[in-house]
Amino acid sequence: MICGITGHKGVLGSSFIKSYKTIKFLKYNGDICNKKNITTWILKKNFEYLLHFAAIVPIKKVKKNYKLARKTNYKAVKYIVDALKKKNIPIWFFFASTSHVYGFSDKRFNESCKTRPINKYGRLKLLAEKYVRSILKNTKVTFCIGRIFSYTSILQSSNFFIPSIFKRKTIDKNYMKKINTLRDFIDLRDVCSAIRFLMKNKSMGIFNIASGEAINLQKILVKINKNNKKFLINKIPKNNILADITKINNIGWHPRYRISRIIEKFIKKFSHAS
Repeated sequence: MICGITGHKGVLGSSFIKSYKTIKFLKYNGDICNKKNITTWILKKNFEYLLHFAAIVPIKKVKKNYKLARKTNYKAVKYIVDALKKKNIPIWFFFASTSHVYGFSDKRFNESCKTRPINKYGRLKLLAEKYVRSILKNTKVTFCIGRIFSYTSILQSSNFFIPSIFKRKTIDKNYMKKINTLRDFIDLRDVCSAIRFLMKNKSMGIFNIASGEAINLQKILVKINKNNKKFLINKIPKNNILADITKINNIGWHPRYRISRIIEKFIKKFSHAS
């Protein structure tokens, strides 16, 4: 099995490579925004699968440098898709998208729900999704879009929610009110196994990649430090983003890890560092 991969140095890409050592990976080492380089790489390399993980992910980074984010998260996808269409041989292409394309809701999102991106990151990913679907639908390329919900790993930087908690100096009612919201957190190992499962089955279409578990961000904070329990906001959570994972469950994939286990790893890591 020969697999091309972009973003191999990122948290998701490096973890995927480490998890599946029997796969021969052809890593793209150039600038993902360089049209000539990425096009040449795709046309010259012989792989059966292509995983596109390269992206600017933290919402703050996308907002701070939107011009670069647009190049990376949208235009680079166009370059890849155009090259795949030109190559036009049987390749399974996976595009790592996000739950941020959905918006907020009190109900769980399934793959057929209307998309209403909640931020610039989500809008760029949705634009890229639409391009993938419109350009590759009549080619020999089998495409799969994974809408990944809030995954977490001890490898993540403080730009992400759980590691950011350990960097915060103060917690108060206002912060608790802000994070009184439900999210679907999935362990990075489960994200990797879901992608590997879809890859092995050459699944086509859009799939939610999530745990299916609703978690209030307040409770994560309290689990990390029980002293913050006094600030809990006992009101109905708002601005929720939850997944319906029936579709991927029905083809045989199920998550293995609970969020409580990864939080314990974070606590252990940061307690040793202090």
